[in-house]
Amino acid sequence: MSPLKMAVPLALLLLLFASAKAESPYRFFSWNVTYGTIYPLGKPQQGILINGQFPGPDIHSVTNDNLYINVFNSLDEPFLISWNGVQNRRNSYEDGVYGTTCPIPPGKNFTYILQVKDQIGSFYYFPSLAFHKAAGGFGGIRILSRPLIPVPFDEPAGDWTVLIGDWYQKNHTDLKKILDRGHKLPFPDGILINGRGPNGASFTVEPGKTYRLRISNVGLQNSLNFRIQGHKMKLVEVEGTHTMQTTFSSLDVHVGQSYSVLFTADQTPQDYYIVASSRFSTKILTTTAVLHYSNSNRPVSGPPPGGPTIQIDWSINQARAIRTNLTASGPRPNPQGSYHYGMINTTKTIRVASSAGQVNGKQRYALNSVSFVPADTPLKLADYFNIGGVFRVGSISSAPTGGGIYLDTSVMGADYRTFIEIVFQNDEDIVQSYHINGYQFWVVGMDGGQWTADSRNQYNLRDAVARSTTQVYPKSWTAIYVALDNVGMWNVRSEFWARQYLGQQFYLRVYTTSTSLRDEYPIPINALLCGRAVGHHKRPL
Repeated sequence: MSPLKMAVPLALLLLLFASAKAESPYRFFSWNVTYGTIYPLGKPQQGILINGQFPGPDIHSVTNDNLYINVFNSLDEPFLISWNGVQNRRNSYEDGVYGTTCPIPPGKNFTYILQVKDQIGSFYYFPSLAFHKAAGGFGGIRILSRPLIPVPFDEPAGDWTVLIGDWYQKNHTDLKKILDRGHKLPFPDGILINGRGPNGASFTVEPGKTYRLRISNVGLQNSLNFRIQGHKMKLVEVEGTHTMQTTFSSLDVHVGQSYSVLFTADQTPQDYYIVASSRFSTKILTTTAVLHYSNSNRPVSGPPPGGPTIQIDWSINQARAIRTNLTASGPRPNPQGSYHYGMINTTKTIRVASSAGQVNGKQRYALNSVSFVPADTPLKLADYFNIGGVFRVGSISSAPTGGGIYLDTSVMGADYRTFIEIVFQNDEDIVQSYHINGYQFWVVGMDGGQWTADSRNQYNLRDAVARSTTQVYPKSWTAIYVALDNVGMWNVRSEFWARQYLGQQFYLRVYTTSTSLRDEYPIPINALLCGRAVGHHKRPL
């Protein structure tokens, strides 16, 4: 049966199921995931395409929209897509990582049912299994405010997704083999802007008009600095939070992060470089795109403008300058500052420390000494069906142990509707980047050295930015506050993708004894079953 014929009855079935949900608008997408030849660095290599596109198509949505994304896996191996920054409230089954969702088998399809509940902002999706992310399959997600909700800046003349990231010429399967054999990956070969190498992407502007760029670092490891020759950028949104509109000449975008900036085409009409270059690396990678004024007859020439390279203090100071606009509305009409997170007492402190080392002669990475290994069944399904022996809550401690690295399927327990503090401690010499699925959190503090209880004296308890991915600088710590208001099994991971693949992640099980739909949805009727979940009965329609 053709994908189109399969999609029609499935869409009708899902519409029936959706009648029980809030009557927000519905948007339907049909994606065919294939391999194809791409030339991002000028040489042919195998890429992962969505509907023939690399990068994949943008998802355009509005707060509270219901998204039905029917994904046909035309690859020769299992496949999953995850939604970086989309909270999937009450519904971690749709999160698209192996701890929550069964992979889509080759030649089969699965429809993700997402609601972008109470969210606005700029995010992205990516393939989460194996090392597929190194081959593409990623694209932008934008969630617009509802028509009557005020936005703290005028409608721009244009609104573009800008996906930046480091890139390997090697096939993703070869990179995976290097990791599986217990080795580290070599340094990346280049940087891409929207899937293209130097001067491959271009953006045309009208003189005097203002434009929005939604910048996401979809790469595998490197922090990148982003800048536009001769133009200033005004930061307006970070991963769903409207920010104070601070002006920057360049912006550090750590791996996994998303930012929105405005810039005005107010310079002499000609072409200008858009630059992305690696940060904190001994070898500096640089790539460019072109900002083209519509009345320009002068192409870019000469070297692109330089940017910061290894300076840590510069980056920390910029990070501390990114703050929430307390008077602006978010997804709801009330101001973002109406939630006084700094006045809430935390009920628990979780301290998480990374480490690297050898286990059985192979390279591994760990959090609190535990290097994560996937189970034979998605953890969320094992939890729902009460399948024993798949994971154990408490298999990772809530503080560093100081012991050697060992392998386990690490799951940490936490109670629903608690307000907690998480401290990421980085004793290594690299910049780390961490993401928590299902949540936004307040980045209340970051500094060098070891975190202690006295470090709380320097927390920002008023207008810290709320986001879903944060950096931790070398030999430093970053502290966040999180309101655990989203029941489910949520991935906490390094965005340094080789480290994530080799164990630097765990799952946070946010639990309640309640069975109310107000707290968590039941398993989706169309959920795939795999591993030890095969043969279990899903709920009736």
